Amino acid sequence: MAEGLDGNLYGTTVAAGKPTGAGNGTFFRITPSGTFTKLLLFTTENRCPNNPTGPVLATNGRFYGGTDGSGTTSDYGTIFEVTPNGKLTTLHTFDNTDGDCPLPALVAANNGIFYGTTFIGGTYDGGTIFQITLAGTFKNLYSFTGGVDGFEPDGLAQGSDGNLYGTAQFGGADGLGAFFKISLGGAFTSLYSFGATTFDGVYPNPGIIQASDGSFYGTTTDGGVNSWGTIFKITYGGAESALYNFCNLTNCADGSSPAGGLVEATDGNFYGTTLTGGANGRGTIFQITPTGELTTLYSFCSQPNCPDGYEPLTTLLQGTDGSFYGTTHGGKGTVFKLSTGLAPFVKTLPTSGKVGSAVKILGSNLTGATEVTFNGTAATFAVVSNTEISTTVPTGATTGKVQVVTPSGTLVSNTKFRVS
Repeated sequence: MAEGLDGNLYGTTVAAGKPTGAGNGTFFRITPSGTFTKLLLFTTENRCPNNPTGPVLATNGRFYGGTDGSGTTSDYGTIFEVTPNGKLTTLHTFDNTDGDCPLPALVAANNGIFYGTTFIGGTYDGGTIFQITLAGTFKNLYSFTGGVDGFEPDGLAQGSDGNLYGTAQFGGADGLGAFFKISLGGAFTSLYSFGATTFDGVYPNPGIIQASDGSFYGTTTDGGVNSWGTIFKITYGGAESALYNFCNLTNCADGSSPAGGLVEATDGNFYGTTLTGGANGRGTIFQITPTGELTTLYSFCSQPNCPDGYEPLTTLLQGTDGSFYGTTHGGKGTVFKLSTGLAPFVKTLPTSGKVGSAVKILGSNLTGATEVTFNGTAATFAVVSNTEISTTVPTGATTGKVQVVTPSGTLVSNTKFRVS
């Protein structure tokens, strides 16, 4: 899911969408209080085995993502643009030579271009890395061979050095997954092969992130000491270590088989979900510190007939209200909210820019804001709505947190804004 300029949450479902249950997925909006609106019914068939890419918010207020089958002229998927009211535009249709099944979500790089991966397809049918502009100009950057470089890539993250980093679910030296780097221009480097030790885990999941300490963090579906998945840490240079091994408690009360990535929250801890395990064997939500101390926050199916859902798959989203949001796919699926007492904050869109470049600030209760600063340097701004402020990077600004002073208090950005 993604948080829109209006403060609501937007997401996709993988299938159905019609009263009869027949259909191919939807694009929806849900408010933080739970009011649900179906905005779009997809009419293409889902051919690939994984979920379609979730929407990513761009600076123009629109969302971008992918369908994983049946494009307008082929059966290999598309990249789409959709407005907050559900108007769909297809930007690119894959033809297998440039990729097949764009999974998972796109990443918006600091050059204003989206980058993503396809699960399969390309020159060697091992998946690809591509770039696409908001106008739909597409370029294929790399085709995986299925060797040490990896096979079936599952997403990217931009590092603070400007390069893109990602994982492949398979491939690598032992066929158990790989960690790689690619420049924005397409120069590719293999950095690590999973399965190199007993502890590192195998088959990395989508959703690798770079944390505030500069290292990358993610999860593996399988492997580790107990063979139920891990949380790992890996450096720029590819030095990997296991932060936590799941199923470490009796009956896997701490969770097992994580299927999504992690989110670094405003308290400096990481939050995520497991597909199974927990008190009821149906999955968990957990918190883990940077030193590896794990706390189970919630076990799914804690109510009769599981109205709270079970088997969460996707990476959590921390909304600007401080709460966590996510989805489950067990049964017909749910959208859930978990509040842990973390305070509201603001996000910047984009998260980096030059002096004078335009920036949107997203949050809640922004009406009446009296001051905006970039690492202490005051900026000129305009309050667009209760959930959006328009500003520019001020002269003299340096890399650091953005602060917004409102009548109800000072809101601080969840990440540092990088002045380029």
